Amino acid sequence: MSISFSASMRAVAAMLALGAACVAQAAALGACAARSPDGRQALVELYTSEGCSSCPPADDWLARLAARRAAVRVVPLALHVDYWDGLGWTDRFAQHRFTERQRALASRGGGSFVYTPEVAVAGRELRGWRDADAFERRVVATAAEPARVGIALSAARRADVLDVELSVTPRAGAPRAVNAYLALYENGIESQVRAGENRGATLHHERVVRQWIGPLASEGRAAASLDVQRRLPLPADLRAQDAARYGIAAFVEDPATGDVLQALDLPLCS
Repeated sequence: MSISFSASMRAVAAMLALGAACVAQAAALGACAARSPDGRQALVELYTSEGCSSCPPADDWLARLAARRAAVRVVPLALHVDYWDGLGWTDRFAQHRFTERQRALASRGGGSFVYTPEVAVAGRELRGWRDADAFERRVVATAAEPARVGIALSAARRADVLDVELSVTPRAGAPRAVNAYLALYENGIESQVRAGENRGATLHHERVVRQWIGPLASEGRAAASLDVQRRLPLPADLRAQDAARYGIAAFVEDPATGDVLQALDLPLCS
């Protein structure tokens, strides 16, 4: 399925681009930074598994979306769940926390059933994500809303660690409390599947979440205010030319509703 976006989507993207801060880079330190725009950027979560035969087309869809993420103002992430691991193939990217997050998503929607592939946009399930028009409508509606929080994110790569700083500031209509999350993702992954429903297939993955930090709860008297510093370990064989394969995503949720109030993407600088 191809991804196409109408003039309305391009207009919203142009409007948000005016509010986006420039990315600052300091190559010597491998440091970079970004700030969120005035409008909401939609977090797009794909719940997937290497053990699921219906998932490779969804993985390809996410990869195509990721290639256009800057133009359409989305932050896509692939969350590999672990409930397929006992059915013939163990997904090396699966984390139980992603299964728990998916179950919480189902519970907020009044259900208890989880499945793959599933897509959520801004914290809400979108069953019609394969329909390009339905997906566009959800993204446009999200982007048209003013962001109730702002996010500033910076990352500095030092040898085998990544020093990350996250700042969340309230805007008009911000809730009293928020939860923030950080995700280290990896691109350009290839897997040879030797068992299960995808036996014999070579799978290609983008935006796979490798490390997950959160929820980080806001504190203090100021509504939706949070400042966080974290040091994340990086693969020992990571070289400067590999930096483009990795990035940090940050997003902020309203814990009372599960709505994702804002999201921000920061590819690592080489």
